[in-house]
Amino acid sequence: MKTTNAILFAAAIVLAALFLGNAYVERAEQTGTISVTGLGSEDFVSDLIVWEGRFVRENSDLKAAYAALEQDKSIIREYLVSKGLKPEQVVFKAVSTAEQSEPQYQNGNYIGAKFVGYQLTQAVEIESRDVAKVEELSRSITELMNKGVQFYSNPPRYYYTKMADLKIEMIRKATEDARLRAETIAANSGGELGDLQIATMGVFQITGQNSNEDYSWGGAFNTADKNKTASITMRLVYEVED
Repeated sequence: MKTTNAILFAAAIVLAALFLGNAYVERAEQTGTISVTGLGSEDFVSDLIVWEGRFVRENSDLKAAYAALEQDKSIIREYLVSKGLKPEQVVFKAVSTAEQSEPQYQNGNYIGAKFVGYQLTQAVEIESRDVAKVEELSRSITELMNKGVQFYSNPPRYYYTKMADLKIEMIRKATEDARLRAETIAANSGGELGDLQIATMGVFQITGQNSNEDYSWGGAFNTADKNKTASITMRLVYEVED
């Protein structure tokens, strides 16, 4: 019985040694990895413009204020259509009404507020593919002042309607850039690039061309500039074979 136990114990030791030896060889033969980050970027010109302004009327009588605002609305629509816009492109938003008051003082002490009238505000928005035309309109809209309209213009916002295609192209460029970097590193280290293990896409960024605009962790999305730059990063992890 003792002899049998000794034989089994010796066999267990031999098997354990073989297992550990194989594990060591397999661990020693594992390949290393290279982690690289590639950048894809491209300049483009916006093909859609959105421009918004607002006009205001004030009066102590609400009906009179609304009637004046409606008159301004007709003047604005006629003016914009005369400049080449289609009527359906001119979108008027809901009217906003606010009560106006003035502070009252007696012997230097505040005693309350006195109602002086109503302020009615309405916004108008233009969306167009004709970027140049609406840009010109946004600059010349002060002509409405000569027609008695109290109009305030906001800076235009610029967009790009082929953003999905642009993103795909940026991913392709960033991936190609990362692979070239990985191949260079592998060749200079005497190895060969193996299989791709991990691919991670960074945040898509849109900034103004030739600007010092900072990237954002959540992704920059510039709407202030007509000429923009799109960029994205791709992080790739490859095996490296000896």
